[in-house]
Amino acid sequence: MKKYLLFLLLCTGEYAFAQQLAPLTVEKIMRDPKWMGVAPTNLRWTADSKTLYFNWNPENKAKEELFKVSATATKPIKAAEKEDEKLLSLNYTYNTDRSLGLIEKSGDIYLQNFKNNKETRLTSTQERENSPVFLTNGNIVYQLGDNLFEVDLKSAETKQLTNFVKGKKAGRPEARPLTEQDTWLKAQQTELFDIIKKRNAETRSGARGGRGRSGATSADSKPLKELYTEDKFLNGVTISPDGHFITYKLTTPAQNNHSTIVPNYITSSGYTEDIPGRTKVGENENISQGFIYDTQKDSVYAIQTATIPGIKDLPDYLKDYPKELDSLKKKNADRPVNFFGPIWNDNGSTAIVVATSTDNKDRWILKLDASTGNFSLVDRQHDEAWIGGPGISGFYQGNTGWIDNNRFYYQSEATGYSHLYVANAASGDKKQLTSGKWEVQSVQLSKDRSTFYLKTNKEHPGITNFFKISVNGGELVQITTMKGLNDITLSPDEKYIAINYSFMDKPGELYLQPNKVGAKAEKITQSTSAEFNSYKWRQPDMVSFKNRYGADVYARVYKSDNPHPNHPAVVFVHGAGYLQNVHFGWSTYFREFMFNNLLADNGYTVIDIDYTGSSGYGRDHRTGIYRHMGGKDLTDQVDGVKFLVEKYGVNPQHVGLYGGSYGGFITLMAMFNEADVFASGAALRSVTDWAHYNHGYTSNILNEPFNDPIAYKRSSPIYFADKLKGNLLMAHGMVDVNVHFQDIVRISQRFIELGKNNWELAVYPVEDHGFIEPSSWTDEYKRIFKLYENTLKK
Repeated sequence: MKKYLLFLLLCTGEYAFAQQLAPLTVEKIMRDPKWMGVAPTNLRWTADSKTLYFNWNPENKAKEELFKVSATATKPIKAAEKEDEKLLSLNYTYNTDRSLGLIEKSGDIYLQNFKNNKETRLTSTQERENSPVFLTNGNIVYQLGDNLFEVDLKSAETKQLTNFVKGKKAGRPEARPLTEQDTWLKAQQTELFDIIKKRNAETRSGARGGRGRSGATSADSKPLKELYTEDKFLNGVTISPDGHFITYKLTTPAQNNHSTIVPNYITSSGYTEDIPGRTKVGENENISQGFIYDTQKDSVYAIQTATIPGIKDLPDYLKDYPKELDSLKKKNADRPVNFFGPIWNDNGSTAIVVATSTDNKDRWILKLDASTGNFSLVDRQHDEAWIGGPGISGFYQGNTGWIDNNRFYYQSEATGYSHLYVANAASGDKKQLTSGKWEVQSVQLSKDRSTFYLKTNKEHPGITNFFKISVNGGELVQITTMKGLNDITLSPDEKYIAINYSFMDKPGELYLQPNKVGAKAEKITQSTSAEFNSYKWRQPDMVSFKNRYGADVYARVYKSDNPHPNHPAVVFVHGAGYLQNVHFGWSTYFREFMFNNLLADNGYTVIDIDYTGSSGYGRDHRTGIYRHMGGKDLTDQVDGVKFLVEKYGVNPQHVGLYGGSYGGFITLMAMFNEADVFASGAALRSVTDWAHYNHGYTSNILNEPFNDPIAYKRSSPIYFADKLKGNLLMAHGMVDVNVHFQDIVRISQRFIELGKNNWELAVYPVEDHGFIEPSSWTDEYKRIFKLYENTLKK
């Protein structure tokens, strides 16, 4: 009996070991990602900084649950659902000494007194009050509907400050000239009636009062000025801290645009239903105009864009279109701009506006003279490609703010890398606080405004850590030291940091650390499953090579322990264009990471390249694709193959590539324009013609189709479809609202008309741009693997 039990145990152990060493398959890695384990998310501290809450699912349940851990502990415990929500740190707006805070909850305004820990509800209405702020006189202002209201905390009196009126001002009918008959009748009336004589006399003396206008707040108060919004959208209503100026924007909606539709074929009704879609690049944009209401003078005037330096400058690319350039020079018009702000200092003496040109070439930091609507320059960042980089944006104000009543901070790529600057709005002096061939990726000002906390990739483009530096400049001090990606959530008292830390083969886990130099980070969670841990995931080689232009290009290489005799290779091309995937952390492309391991297990060498246009490497790398997508970003893939041939012994006749979205676009361009390098390719959810993509992304890089057709024709795969030689697989979701299914249909028609035979299209009727269903992922990647097995090993 004992021998039998021993035999059974040995057999069971061997079976378990065999299960652990079972080869990777597409079916295994493309299951619901929960099989890998679920990492902690949504980290948030309590207001007293004693406890960290987070969402987690260590037991692989149907949905994640609420957990908490003490700032000084290492073991998390499960919390009751919605436990201690009142204790969580909230995003208050503070008064000057931070003794009081304002916050909106469910459409009502609450006042928090931090000295006695008392909360007072200020509004309780069916309508939504929002955006509460303190004035320097101690009163508060909030917005209700379109209008601002001021509350005197001492008297509890509420006063309306603005009177926005939809539509146009009803003007008096234009008076027609008086005829002789009119004049005679008017004189007769005065002659006959005493009441007419009396009223005429009162009008001349001003003694007779008129009727009160709409918007008056009380019998003894001055009627509110009517601020007409006409047929425009009102937004950005902001009051200065002293209550003197109210700024707002009126936006004219884009006219005559053509919105797209995406047909949905698999519906519960059984009928095809249309999903409303976006517009395409080059459509008309909304036009905004900024205004200032001077509450003391009771007058309104427009913000003057003409005072912005360089507002009439024209971009260099127009030199390729002499007629258009000459026409625009003659017009000599101001370029349209988007405004963010104003951002007022604490005492209300100075306002900063961040402005970006809609042609994406300029970003200005401007000091606003609110009494006139004119600007003076604090900083101008100009880029003949397009403005961008960490902390810099054309879609929001970026990482900006006041240190004190004179100093304003912002980020700029002036040196070629995004760094932190401080400008003195009074003197005009500017100071660069950080420098080097690395990027500041996030900025947080300490509560006492003495220190900046930064996330940077100073050590290596693929490693992020947490640093601090004085607002006056000086030494950059490193706080976290773990090699990988470190995303930080700082406690409200700034004594602790919660770290979402990951490494190449280790998904994100929660760590806690005192916010001190040299402190140790303690691991709190263990999230990966036993099945995930049973496979020895590769830590790819982190390499760099010089591309043909002499620039450093970084890559991950997945080596095969048993290369196939053909020594085949596959290039994985990440999506998004401006994204970083060659780093020491866990990839957001986790399915592709696992698939690359599967390929290496089956004898392939795989390379994953942060090609030109990727993030993390500064301005020149970011904008190297300007006016030619499929240029340097494509030749980087070719140069990467050359690197594999020279350093890893890859056979140049047996190379394939694959990628999704932007990666799918590069795959198509590679199969067309580098057909002698790539034998096969899988293009997933690919852009095939940039003139059919969206405006915000595409116009940055290629301008607009009607303004710069040269850029679109050399950047769009559909124009090169006749050059296809190798074996091409295309895959696309039919309800893709990002890269529309129309894209892949149009290029398929080109292949049909060109008589191409070596291509196929797999369609996924229920999938959007990012696939959801494991069955779709599995089918797609089985096809990719089959393509390589049939073309790169034979």
